[in-house]
Amino acid sequence: MIWKPHATVAALLEQDGRYLLVEERIKGELRLNQPAGHLEEGESLIEAAVRETIEEAGLIFTPTHLVGIYQWRAPETGATYLRAAFTGTIERIIDNAVLDEGIIGPVWLTPDEVHARLHQHRSPLVMDCIEDHRAGRRYPLDLIRHYAA
Repeated sequence: MIWKPHATVAALLEQDGRYLLVEERIKGELRLNQPAGHLEEGESLIEAAVRETIEEAGLIFTPTHLVGIYQWRAPETGATYLRAAFTGTIERIIDNAVLDEGIIGPVWLTPDEVHARLHQHRSPLVMDCIEDHRAGRRYPLDLIRHYAA
């Protein structure tokens, strides 16, 4: 059997000292995450980050930089996730956006508010990505090469 990690993306958006997170219900529990999700067949990492931000926050997001690549093994399932986290700008809000199932909606929180809700984070990547963004970690998008079929 071939082992494969789950390829995922996340959008790190900050405005006026607050970070965009999404509240979602997972197995009946309220969780926090960045707009994030799995890479779909045929799309680039950047395209996936744009799509996930639309689906989970109702925002048109333009990535400008890669913040980091994160590898995490979920202790409860043993699944490994490989996350590419991007920062950028919000181009516009989609009026009456229909969000993915389970998503309650977007919230803007200060880093202290995010930290105060650690028990609700979907993974440790939520806070780590914010801390890296706050530390000024930014890498050019041309670091990533996507070869379309």
